[in-house]
Formats: sequence, structure tokens, C-alpha cells
Amino acid sequence: MKITLQNYDVIIENQCMQTLNQKVSEIYEHEDIYVITDHNVLKLYKDFLIKKLSSFKLHFVSIEPGELSKSLATYEEVITKLLNLGIRKNHLIVGFGGGVVGDLAGFVAATLFRGTPFIQIPTSLLAMVDSSVGGKTGIDLKQGKNLVGAFKNPLKVFIDPKFLDTLPKPEYKNGLAEVLKAGLIGDVQLYRYLQKNNTLTIQEIIQAVQVKANIVKKDPYEKNERMYLNFGHTFGHAIERHYDYAMKHGVAISYGMLISLELGIEAKITDPKLYDEVKNILLRLELVKEPLLDKKLFIDYITHDKKNLADGLRFVYLKDVGKPVIVKGVKLK
Repeated sequence: MKITLQNYDVIIENQCMQTLNQKVSEIYEHEDIYVITDHNVLKLYKDFLIKKLSSFKLHFVSIEPGELSKSLATYEEVITKLLNLGIRKNHLIVGFGGGVVGDLAGFVAATLFRGTPFIQIPTSLLAMVDSSVGGKTGIDLKQGKNLVGAFKNPLKVFIDPKFLDTLPKPEYKNGLAEVLKAGLIGDVQLYRYLQKNNTLTIQEIIQAVQVKANIVKKDPYEKNERMYLNFGHTFGHAIERHYDYAMKHGVAISYGMLISLELGIEAKITDPKLYDEVKNILLRLELVKEPLLDKKLFIDYITHDKKNLADGLRFVYLKDVGKPVIVKGVKLK
């Protein structure tokens, strides 16, 4: 399956890594490739990737797993290592790993030499259905998540669901939260699937990516509709910050989605029945547990959220499944 955005394609195929050497050769003419990954992925897949890119000379830069690596310090460390390894402006960077690796590798590619080519090979469910698609890159500051970043489209995104065979169960559930979000904002069928199922086929991965692709094509630089993708993320990011990123992203945005639905009910936009449905799904998937988190704990963190603009906070509510709305000037209390 090929999904086309702006000037690049997202390839979603079972076993697409088996022809990776040919696919990369079609878009890159030089020998050296610089792979940014994390220690866990490197242990699992270093030899595999060398074999699948046998026509190239691979150089690896590995970081600590986890959100804390999306930092200015790690960014500088990665760039220093790349320069010491001899990277040049027209060499290819590969982001090979989960969402943290993809965001960091993309930001490196966007800024090193004012731009170097790169591709995304996501190995986690969350990265497959969300962070590898759309061209957003970034790192975190102590004030909040993704406050420094750039839009940088990859040459290609290669999504191979086979990687999910080695994904730990908590990380799989982490990605299901983003799939549920995609269903809620843009695909009723996908949402209904998750009401009954705990695991995905390639079809649901394609559907989730398609939701994001459809929105990004309409609004690539987040001026309007792309903000739909932030459903659950305003409070989700605040929750992550509150817990110093010890809580999984998918868990945090799961609570964030419930808070958004709760606020939508208060604003007379959201049907209370939808809140109950979503809560039941998240409880079944073990992405939230009762008693639920109190939103008042996290309001102060939203001051620095990137959706808090000069004209006030913009918040995403749901009228119904597939019907998100953006409300400007929201005041939280």
C-alpha cells in the first residue's frame, strides 16, 4: 500500500524490509548512510539492517531509549557524532526506531547543514501510525514537549508491521492509543473495530495512517485542520510533563482524550454516551485505570503548550466520532 503526501510516499507493506536495499537505491545514489536509532533497537536489528542495506556503508549513532532523549543535549551529542563520522550535506540519514528516534532524527535532518535528506523506518506501532508521518520533527524543553522543532519531510517512510512481532506489550498498547485517536477524529469504522479488538491487522494500520495523511494534505503546517490531530494531546503532553515523562505517551493521551471529551460535554458539544464508550475501550486496553486523573493537576503545564497561541488556547473537541471541532480562546479552570 502506498499513501502519498506532498512530495513523498508512505509505503505500508508486510515484509517490505526484504526489498529495502532496492527501494533505497532508487532514491539515494551515494554509499554512506547514517542511522540514528536507540540502544534497544540497535541490539535487535543492527545485523538485520546491515544485511537489508547491503549495497551501502552504514554508520550508527545510538541514543538512550525514552522521551528524555528528545533533548537539546542529546541533539548536540548526535550531531557531534555524525560530524565525527564524516557526514556531508547530501548524505542520507535514517531514523530507525520509535517515535523519539524519529522525532530526533528528523530534527537533526532538518537542521544539520540547514537540511539533509532522510527516511523514516518506524519500528513501534506509535511511530508507524503517527510520528513517522506528516513531517513534524522536534525535541522537548523543560518547559514542555516538542517546543523546538521544524517541518521536514522525509524522502520516504517505510512501514513494515513485521517489526511489531518484537514490540513489548506496553509499547503496543501505547500505539493503540494513537490508533483510537485516529478513529475518533476521522474513521468511524476504525473506531468501531477498536470497540471489539485488542490487536490490529495491516488494514487498521493503513486506516490510521490514512486519517493522518488526509488531514496533513489539507493543512501541512498546522494552520487549521491539522490541529485535529492534537485531540487528547493538550492535556496528554501536560500529563507527560507532570510525571517527568515516566508515563507512556499513549497512556497520557488516553487520559487526555477523556479530559477532552469531559470538557466537550461541559461545553455542550460532546454527547456523554461517547465519553462512556471511549472510557470503556481505554479501560479494556489497560490504557487508563480508575480512579481517573484529575485534570486540575495539569492545567498549569498548559501555559507553554504550542497550541496556546496569542489569541488563547485552541482546544479540540468532538461533536461525534469523525467530527472534531477546534474551539479558540478556551479558558481552563
